[in-house]
Amino acid sequence: MDAIQIAGLTRRFRRVDALRGVDLTVPGGMFGLLGSNGAGKTTLMRTLAGVLRPTSGTVIVNGHDLTSRDGRLAVQRRLGYLPQDVGVYPDLTAAQFLDYVALLKGLDDSTARRRQIEALLDTVGLSDVAGRRLKGFSGGMRRRVGIAQALLGDPTLIIVDEPTAGLDPEERIRFRTLLSTIATGRTVLLSTHIVEDVAQTCGTTAVMAAGRVIYTGPVSDVVAAGNDRTWEISRPGSAGPLPPGAGTVVSAVAVGAAVTYRVIAEGQPAADATPVAPTLEDGYVALMHRARTAEAGSGVGSGQLRG
Repeated sequence: MDAIQIAGLTRRFRRVDALRGVDLTVPGGMFGLLGSNGAGKTTLMRTLAGVLRPTSGTVIVNGHDLTSRDGRLAVQRRLGYLPQDVGVYPDLTAAQFLDYVALLKGLDDSTARRRQIEALLDTVGLSDVAGRRLKGFSGGMRRRVGIAQALLGDPTLIIVDEPTAGLDPEERIRFRTLLSTIATGRTVLLSTHIVEDVAQTCGTTAVMAAGRVIYTGPVSDVVAAGNDRTWEISRPGSAGPLPPGAGTVVSAVAVGAAVTYRVIAEGQPAADATPVAPTLEDGYVALMHRARTAEAGSGVGSGQLRG
C-alpha cells in the first residue's frame, strides 16, 4: 500500500492561497479527508493526482516525489482517480467506455482487458447493464462506472473526491460499501464534506478548514472536540430562530409546538441551555467553529479560498 507524506504544502492561485502549509501523513487503507466546500480538499486531491503542481512544499507517495516529473509519472502509473465530476461519453455503453479508458491507460492485451472490465463491472454491480448507454444511467450508476475506471490497471492508490454528493441514501450506502470493499491492500483517500461518509468507512481522518489541516487522528476522537461545547435549547416555535449569539446551530427539530436546537458554543449559550453528549457531527462542527474563530482573529477571510 502507498503511504503519503505531505510537508509544508502550499498552492497559490494568483494571489489566493488554496493550500497553506499542509502537513499530513496518510497511511495505507481507508483514510478520510473531511471539510466544508472551499476548505481546499479538491485542490489537495488534484495535487496528489499530479494534475496541479505545488507552489511550495513536498509530497512523497511511496518514495516518489510529486514535485518532480519522474515522480509524478511514477505515481500516476499506480493511481486510480475519481474526480468530483467524472466525464463520461453518453453514447458509449459502460463496457465501451471502460474499454476506451483501459486503452488510454496502456492496457493493450485485448483478452486481459476484456476480463478485467468484466470483473470490474461485476465488482461495482453493473454487469447486467454493461451494454446500456451511459446516458441512461442514474447519477449513482455513473459514479460506480467512475470507480470501475479508477480501478483499471489495479492501482495501489485510489483518490475519490466527493463521490456521494447528490446521491440518494440507498446509492450512498451502496457506494460507501463499495469503497470499503476495494480498500483491502490499497490506500483509498476519500475526500468529502459529508460526515456520515467518513464515519461509516474510515478509521482515521484529517479535517481541513481554510486551506489548512486542523485535525488528524482517529475518527472516534473527533467527537471529543464537542465535549463541554454541545448544548440543547428548546423554544416555542413561535419564538423564531435563535439569536446570532446563541452558538452554531447543528440541528433544529420541531416537536409539536416547540423546536429543539442543538448548538455548539464555548460557554452556556442561554440560561435554558442544557449540556448534552456530543456526536461525531457535533465534534466536527466544533472543530470548524474553532477554525473559523481563529481565522477571523487572523484577519484572513476563509471565503476567499478554493475547494
